[in-house]
Amino acid sequence: MPPEPRIVKETFARLEADPAGATSYFYGRLFAREPRLRALFPPAMSTQHDRFFQALTRIVWSQDNPEELTGHLGRLGRDHRKYGVLREHYPAVETALIATLRLFAADVWNAEAEDAWTAAYRSAAATMIAAAGRDSAGHPPWWVAEVTAHDRRDHDLAVLALRPERPLPFLPGQHVSVQTARWPRVWRPYSIANAPRPDGTIRLHVRARPAGWISGTLVRHCGPGDTVLLGPAAGTMTLEPGHGRGLLLIGGGTGLAPMKALAEQAAASGRDRDVHLLVGARAESGLYDMTELRRLESACARLRVVPVLSRSPARPGGLHGRMPDVLPGFLDGVRGWRDHDAYVAGPAPLVRRTVTALQRHGMSLTRIHHDLLTAED
Repeated sequence: MPPEPRIVKETFARLEADPAGATSYFYGRLFAREPRLRALFPPAMSTQHDRFFQALTRIVWSQDNPEELTGHLGRLGRDHRKYGVLREHYPAVETALIATLRLFAADVWNAEAEDAWTAAYRSAAATMIAAAGRDSAGHPPWWVAEVTAHDRRDHDLAVLALRPERPLPFLPGQHVSVQTARWPRVWRPYSIANAPRPDGTIRLHVRARPAGWISGTLVRHCGPGDTVLLGPAAGTMTLEPGHGRGLLLIGGGTGLAPMKALAEQAAASGRDRDVHLLVGARAESGLYDMTELRRLESACARLRVVPVLSRSPARPGGLHGRMPDVLPGFLDGVRGWRDHDAYVAGPAPLVRRTVTALQRHGMSLTRIHHDLLTAED
């Protein structure tokens, strides 16, 4: 490993020993230097702290994988436009970050470490700034979208239809961040539940989480005619272009949303491919979108929708049990399943257990796609 990535990783390990303390100190230094930057952030910073440290961790551990790092930084740079981040904000972040490292990695900090971190940060900042500049030439930092339909499927769950004021490009399997007027500067990601449509509308499946600012607003305090802000589409859980392999789509809870979008894309592609969509829920009431799924199934001869209930008896054509437990038996009945591509979305524990079950049953990890950063409930 070249010396610079090695030094960056070794010093960052000191921050990993106390992420909460390091992140709090970083933002304290940042806002002390540039008080005006505080206005770019939400009132409550706990979620922001977690996301910042996750992003920094990924950047650090991708230092020896330039291609992956460049792609990730490009996405970050484009996404940061919606927060109002400008080129002139980056030096203040550098100063606060170096000060944080100097304190929390004091036992291993020296001139070589400072040079390595300064070079790494400035390279990352340049990549993000360039990506934001390219993106600004063709896209706004955010889209204003009107709520055209709001369907409460349960006391804590709604399906929303949104019409952006201008075309919002996306691929099935991606997500968008949402901000509401009720909670300015607070963004939450939601997977898009449909393939692109001629009218440009997108659908979101939203479950209100306990103390969830955005989810509670979208489910309980939102209706047709309201407007929200949408960030650019992001995420890599998309179909590989040019391939017609069979698909195994597994969605638990509102993790159904991206799986439904992928199923729509496969159905409309005209490719001769088998598509198996497993819809996981605890009880019958959790199968909130079955009417539309059956309609999609009837329009696509090669699509099979299979409900999987963990706490209720199986409905006709469905399965009973936990998703990871029923998968082996189900797959044994699917011809050529080892050559399928699998996509998994849902609560993080379900995603992890399901991916493990697929691997243990013989599916190559290169054929399994998921996105734990946007785990749905």
